Amino acid sequence: MSNYRVVATEDVVAIHQLYGHQSHCIDSGRQQDWAQTFTDNGEFHSPSYPEPVVGFGDLAAFAARFYAAAEAVDEVHRHVLTNLVVEAVDESALAVRGYLQIVATARGGESRLVRMTTVDDRVVRVGEEWKIARRTVSRDDAPRVSEHGRSTEKILAQQYSVGEVHHDRKL
Repeated sequence: MSNYRVVATEDVVAIHQLYGHQSHCIDSGRQQDWAQTFTDNGEFHSPSYPEPVVGFGDLAAFAARFYAAAEAVDEVHRHVLTNLVVEAVDESALAVRGYLQIVATARGGESRLVRMTTVDDRVVRVGEEWKIARRTVSRDDAPRVSEHGRSTEKILAQQYSVGEVHHDRKL
């Protein structure tokens, strides 16, 4: 955190409240309320979904589909956000990073971790409120990408196919 700037305590508390409210909204089928936690042209980018979701209407529809999918398989889904780091970008913008677990529980059954992710958000002040302008999600189970943009798995597969890997070494 070389560019760490102190964020006012009341703003950190407001961010924690925003994220808690957002999780409760999407998990309880309150898609309009969830979408309102974003700016009017807010963006949601995640490798779990084929396209970015942009704007209030599309964000609300996305949240509705998420909730409906859980209901269809008789599960309760919970978004659990932890380890939030809030940094000032300027007087009206924050960078927020946190770990997000999505946990599914079959009604009358066991819970399981669906995915573990990291969220990177740009949060901006809109009037007296903080809202998410852009969320970028990265999945912990995504292949590691090299500096040349190729996944580690593809590099190893290519090395094995041309005999570059030394089989007596542990990788």
